[in-house]
Amino acid sequence: MLTSMVKEHQTKQVVKKELQEVKRKEACAAASDLTQALVDHLNVGVAQAYLNQKKLDAEAKQLHLSATNFSKQTQQWLNLVEQFSGALKELGDVENWAKTIEGDVRTITTALEIVYQSSQDSSSSS
Repeated sequence: MLTSMVKEHQTKQVVKKELQEVKRKEACAAASDLTQALVDHLNVGVAQAYLNQKKLDAEAKQLHLSATNFSKQTQQWLNLVEQFSGALKELGDVENWAKTIEGDVRTITTALEIVYQSSQDSSSSS
């Protein structure tokens, strides 16, 4: 009877160990599945952040390029306005020069008229 109890006890122990091994494998598989699911979930967020960063980098490069082009265009406009302003100043200088010449010519003309008038008066008197 003691022998049968020992055998029965050993059989129960073997069954419990096998059951415990099966549950351990199931727990390991479940833990592995959970870990994989968590990693996949985190990877989705990381992948999205990476894609957003790439988009931001591309947009920043495009913005920098646009700003550079805008700066170049602005500089060209400033150069054109400066050239136009210089041309207007030159026109003003030419106009001033022409008015000065016109005044000098009128003075000379008046002087010549006076001299001519004087010579006519002295010719008539003689």
